[in-house]
Amino acid sequence: MSTRAVVVGAGMAGLATAILLARDGFAVTVLEKNDRVGGRAGLLEVDGFRFDTGPSWYLMPSVFDHYFALAGTSTEEQLDLRMLDPGYRVFPEPTADGARSEPISIPYGQDAVRELVAELEPDALSAFDDYLETARRAMDMAEDVFLYNTFANPLSLVGERVRRELPDLLTWLTTPLEKFVEESFTHPLLRQILAYQAVFLGTDPRRAPAIYHLMSRMDLVEGVQYPMGGFTAVVDALHGLAVEAGVEFRLEAEVTGIAVSHGWSRGVHWRDAAGKRHFEDVEVVVSAADLHHTETQLLPERYRSYPERVWQKTDSGPGAVLVMLGVEGELPTLPHHSLLLTKEWGENFDAIFGTGVALPDPVSVYVCKPSATDPEVAPDGHENLFMLIPVKGDPAIGGGGADGRGDAEVERIADLAIAQLAEWTGAPDLASRIVVRSTLGPADFVNDYNSWRGGILGPSHELAQSAMLRAGNASPKVKGLYYAGATVNPGVGVPMCLISAELVLKHVRGDRSAGPLGVENR
Repeated sequence: MSTRAVVVGAGMAGLATAILLARDGFAVTVLEKNDRVGGRAGLLEVDGFRFDTGPSWYLMPSVFDHYFALAGTSTEEQLDLRMLDPGYRVFPEPTADGARSEPISIPYGQDAVRELVAELEPDALSAFDDYLETARRAMDMAEDVFLYNTFANPLSLVGERVRRELPDLLTWLTTPLEKFVEESFTHPLLRQILAYQAVFLGTDPRRAPAIYHLMSRMDLVEGVQYPMGGFTAVVDALHGLAVEAGVEFRLEAEVTGIAVSHGWSRGVHWRDAAGKRHFEDVEVVVSAADLHHTETQLLPERYRSYPERVWQKTDSGPGAVLVMLGVEGELPTLPHHSLLLTKEWGENFDAIFGTGVALPDPVSVYVCKPSATDPEVAPDGHENLFMLIPVKGDPAIGGGGADGRGDAEVERIADLAIAQLAEWTGAPDLASRIVVRSTLGPADFVNDYNSWRGGILGPSHELAQSAMLRAGNASPKVKGLYYAGATVNPGVGVPMCLISAELVLKHVRGDRSAGPLGVENR
């Protein structure tokens, strides 16, 4: 008889974990409180428009390749990927007299990127080559030592690679990313291009450790890809693999508690859409839900490893106002991905990560136009826009809605961002061409995903909340209870969620190795 396992939550991490456990011989049931799978990787369909309401950047392809191989398939079989060129475009803030600044497109291919750097800061080309080389070394070390490590074996951190790289590693860990960049480059926009990835990690580049400059290798060397159909296609692929592996799904099944007896997990209590209460009696419980919710709401108090007092000392990643727009006509200046970066972006970070600081105007904004690549996401003659405005993780900012009917602060931020996009990108009539509008705010992430403080990512990736210092994938107090997802090791983003599933499998197997599992061990 198969060992029974329950996975709480059908987001990316929950789906990925369910697949690996099922393929390892477990009888797996997934309980999801919402009426769909995918979690934060949501889908909004309105009047012929298809909006991804969550992740939209496809980075770290090697992680996807490895995961799909573990799942008995391949990326090529599951996804239709397109390389983007340009990978993205950066729109600087207009000059003091209001004139538009010339945008900078980040091309595909290292040689083309070097040409761009030579134009921006000719004297820094050698420094740029060195920067990418250290980014490669940092990435290799991360994959071999940190990302796939359960940290159950302390000796895994003192191997040959760590000893060889120790002087640079200490520099990377103790130097803030922004300072690390500024030591080699002077062009203000180039500095921002090399440091903005910290926001993807839910942190301020002034506080993120410099080891995260490895992310520059991802977008500047490996390039940026897009799965046709958006990240909904990734969700569909994982869901299909889970069903194929025999995973049972129960939607609108809200877990209300994790049962513990004598230090062992014994199952979960859950409630269906009709309000009827159930108990799932299983040997293994994996919570892919928000860790704060799991620890403070689902576990009995005596078995909480991360009680509320711990969270009071934890730094949250950002919240966000998300704006989905269906636009009539073309927006030719916008490629698939764009960044609107303010000159004084420190003010932005103070508002997102500080206390009591109002969101400035203008703000730095991320914009995705998937209709540049995918004809299926918008009707003919229209564009699909997704805008992400980072804000403080605070549900008091409110929630969104359709057609401007969200909470006042959410809609105010959306209006400002739309006006800014129109001005900075040369589309003065943008607002008048909007035919579909929908917003989401921090309160929606609390209501839909039990997100701590309404954040979109989880705890920020400053040094004290990264790697072995981040919450682990096995409960320290409850045997048979495991954690997956962005709020635990190795961290935020879809690739990290896939790795967290593998880390759960390692814990279940008792595997103490540091690197990724061999595909032969799948």
